[in-house]
Amino acid sequence: MRAGILQFNVALGNVAANLSRVRAGLRDLARRGAELVVLPEMWSCGFDNLRLAEHARRTPGVLDDLAVEARRLSLWVAGSLPEAADGGVYNTAYVLDADGEIRAAYRKVHLFPMTGESRYFLAGDRAVSCPTPWGRLGILTCFDLRFPELARALAAGGATILAVCAQWPMARIPHWDLLLAARALENQVFAIGANRTGADPDLAFGGRSAVASPGGEILARAPARRGARLVADLDLSEITRTRKTMPCLDLRVPGAYGEVEG
Repeated sequence: MRAGILQFNVALGNVAANLSRVRAGLRDLARRGAELVVLPEMWSCGFDNLRLAEHARRTPGVLDDLAVEARRLSLWVAGSLPEAADGGVYNTAYVLDADGEIRAAYRKVHLFPMTGESRYFLAGDRAVSCPTPWGRLGILTCFDLRFPELARALAAGGATILAVCAQWPMARIPHWDLLLAARALENQVFAIGANRTGADPDLAFGGRSAVASPGGEILARAPARRGARLVADLDLSEITRTRKTMPCLDLRVPGAYGEVEG
């Protein structure tokens, strides 16, 4: 299958501008044969934290607009948006299928402490994956990438592709490069990481969106400092070949991974 990534400068608080960029990007990626497109974290509004409730109220309409594009282009699309629920706001990554239907909604579990996300967002409490025509798709959001337990839980639950939506800072972009490849390699899955570029008033973002193979190879990578529309072909048979050659998942011993003696 052909995966696509839309990397762009998310305009802080400007839903109309961001939606326009996404529409144009999806149309271009569809023309280039993409079947699944991953968008950055909080792609509709960025971390416009003081107006999150307002942006969350607009998310159902944003999803309706995205569904129209998904149906028109026969695309699966994944990306995170603010979701109003439980008296607060979640950072929720939605997966829409090629009929524009919501197939999964994952609430970000690990909130980033250095920017005080827990002051503005509620935390999710479970891993989420969904079936697709190409295998089960697991979802991670930005800081989640630093927690191998979550990616492993998704892989153990049958995920063969990980979609990672992010606003990863430029200062730690070497970690992004390393961790995306590591999550793919250690779980023998494809990882599709969409990061934003540009800057907010207090933070610059690193771009370098990428697709990693089950062997940890980078199949495609976007530049650091500008927008990009990236495509990569995923040979799904590589998952089976890799796991047969190096059967790490089959050789796990979960009972030994509990309490540590000594």
